[in-house]
Amino acid sequence: MSKEIIHTIRVEFGDCDPARIVWFPNFFRWIDAASRYFFVQCGVPSWQETEKTMGVIGTPLVDTHSRFLRTATYGDTLDIQVTIPEWREKSFVQRYRIMRGDELIMECDEVRIFAGRRADNPEAIRALPIPAGIRALCE
Repeated sequence: MSKEIIHTIRVEFGDCDPARIVWFPNFFRWIDAASRYFFVQCGVPSWQETEKTMGVIGTPLVDTHSRFLRTATYGDTLDIQVTIPEWREKSFVQRYRIMRGDELIMECDEVRIFAGRRADNPEAIRALPIPAGIRALCE
């Protein structure tokens, strides 16, 4: 199991629909921000730096599964608990549990890759083997 990092957000009025419920795409925006925050808190340099040193340009999403259990509204403070429960050869599972205090609001598992540019076409990307140094920082 990896480290657990908590990314805290405050729900704003503009994050909600007319019923004052968080509009569901905002959860995915927050999860994406929490993914990068996880790596920063583990000591992983910026993707610009990892591209120069390891060829890693980022961690794009390749699959996601989520479950919404409760609603959230403006004024709520949400803690996004982030872990990596599974490392694979060229991908990893990043898990998110969005909490309001002790209440589970949403849970989500994402499969992501460490991406690099393809040598034959720098506009395209390819999955890289999990960098050992990054994995060590996150465990």
